[in-house]
Amino acid sequence: MEQNKKNIDEITNIEEQENSAKSRAKKSGRRKIFWTAGFFLLVTVVFAVGVLILRKDIKINPILADTYAVHGVDVSHYQGTIDWETLSRQNLDFAVIKATEGSTHIDDRFEENWQAAEQTHLYLGAYHFFSFDSEGDKQANSFIETVGNLDGKLAPVVDVEYYGNKRSNPPERAEVVQNLRALLDTLEQHYQTKPIIYTTFTVYNDYIRDDFEDYPLWVRSVYCPPAFLFGNRWSFWQYMDTAMLDGYTGDQKYIDVNVFRGTMEELEELVIQAAECREEQ
Repeated sequence: MEQNKKNIDEITNIEEQENSAKSRAKKSGRRKIFWTAGFFLLVTVVFAVGVLILRKDIKINPILADTYAVHGVDVSHYQGTIDWETLSRQNLDFAVIKATEGSTHIDDRFEENWQAAEQTHLYLGAYHFFSFDSEGDKQANSFIETVGNLDGKLAPVVDVEYYGNKRSNPPERAEVVQNLRALLDTLEQHYQTKPIIYTTFTVYNDYIRDDFEDYPLWVRSVYCPPAFLFGNRWSFWQYMDTAMLDGYTGDQKYIDVNVFRGTMEELEELVIQAAECREEQ
């Protein structure tokens, strides 16, 4: 009897162990299913959010840009006629206006914008759109002849980005560096201050990195914060190219908005001083 009872107890223990093992296996299986489902759900959500950000349906940059104190716009003929008094009242501190492109082209609205914007409180600057197909010193001379005196204005800006078929057929680096350096050197010699370089991530890596690191950098990064692409190298950040403000009537309904990485006092350090002020220092 005792032996039979012992056998029964052993069988019962074995069955309990088997049942416990089956229970643990079921729980483990359920956890695997849960974590697998959770992982795929997370990937799906991240992918969906990424698509929405790329389509600019979700805009995170404006939220991050609000943490900066100094805001501004850059404009050209695309914004048409600008009511500068109206535009300037929309939390703006500076504006950079397109003046020239290549060695011969002058923006149709530059003179009009320049004169009207001077009547506002904004710190003003002028920019030149760099041509890969024109000699750098000739481009600089065109800008100087068009813009003239920049005393009391921001340092000149040189916009270096791909256009036309240049992205698919990029020019040789050595030639671009040579012409860009000639342009920047001529502007610096004339205005006695280093120009600001505006650029994109691709062009920065193709032509700017290593050769022009000592220039203030204005970066385009409309999908993410610039630190992801440029680290701490930037001074200005174009965070959005689809902003809509009041005060302009051009065919282009959007306007570029930017922030300066610093205080108003630090922005003033980029303002060109009159020659007599420079001599006193």
